[in-house]
Amino acid sequence: MGVLVVAAGSLAGATASAVPALAGTPQQSTAGAGNVRQLPLSYLRAQANYHHMGYSLAPHAAASVSKNAVPLLKASSSDPLYGLDVSSYQGDVDWSAVASDGAAFAYIKATEGSYYTNPYFAQQYDGSYDVGLVRGAYAFAIPNYSSGATQADYLADNGGAWSADGKTLPAALDIEYNPYSGGECFGLSQSAMRTWISDFVDEYHSRTTRWPVVYSTYDWWNTCTGNWSGLAANDPLWIACYCSTAGTLPAGYSFYTFWQYASSGTFPGDQDVFNGTSARLTALADNT
Repeated sequence: MGVLVVAAGSLAGATASAVPALAGTPQQSTAGAGNVRQLPLSYLRAQANYHHMGYSLAPHAAASVSKNAVPLLKASSSDPLYGLDVSSYQGDVDWSAVASDGAAFAYIKATEGSYYTNPYFAQQYDGSYDVGLVRGAYAFAIPNYSSGATQADYLADNGGAWSADGKTLPAALDIEYNPYSGGECFGLSQSAMRTWISDFVDEYHSRTTRWPVVYSTYDWWNTCTGNWSGLAANDPLWIACYCSTAGTLPAGYSFYTFWQYASSGTFPGDQDVFNGTSARLTALADNT
C-alpha cells in the first residue's frame, strides 16, 4: 500500500452560529426514500451536523461495537500514536487539552455530499495544527446525491486541498452505511459503488496529487463493493471496528494505517490509533 497525502485551507466565513443546537444523538434519518436529492437542502444540512465517522455503525454493525474496545497493534509497531476525529457535533474543541492528553493527530470533517460544510472546521482544523497535531480533513460521502468527482472537488474546495507543510495528512473519504433511508448502500449496486469511489479518489488525486485515505468497515465494504481490492495499491486504509482488534481487513490490504477503535474515550469525538511510529506519521504527511 502506498503512502500518500492531503488537506489544507480554512473555510472562509465559517461561524459556530450556523449550527443548530445539538441535543443528544438522533436516530437514523428516515425522511424520504431512495435518492437523497429528494430531501430538502435545509433538512440535509441540519442532519449533516450530526453525521460523523462511525455515525451509522451502531444500528448496522452492533456485533462490532463495544464501549470497552482496547486497541491492540501488531508487535512491530512499538510507538503507537493515538488521535481523534471530530465534526460539528463536538463544536469548539479545547485543542490544548487534547494535546496535553497525548493526541498526535486529528481528522476533522470538512464536507458532506456536495451540500454541507462544517461551520466549526476552521476552529477545529487550524486549532489542532496550532498545538502541534498532524491534521487532516475528511468528507462524509453521500453517493446517491452527486458524483464521486463532484464530492471530491467539493472537499478540495472547502478545506481538503493538500498542503505540503509536513503537518497535513491525506484527506479521508468516509464511506459508510447510509444515514438516510433507502438502503445501507445508498441504493447503488456493487459495481456502481466501485465506480463512484473510483471517481472520487481519481478526481481527488487529480486535484491534489495525493491519494485519499479511505475509511469504512469491513462489513460495509464487503456488502456494498463486493470486497473490492481496487484501492489497496494506493489508498491508505482507515478501518472502523469498536473491537479488541481491528478484525478482518478489506481485500488487498495486509495492514491498516488508521483504526477507529471507539466512539468515546480520552479525547473528544471518536478514538483512533495510527499503525506506526511518529516518523511514519510524518512520512504520510510528507508523502515520503
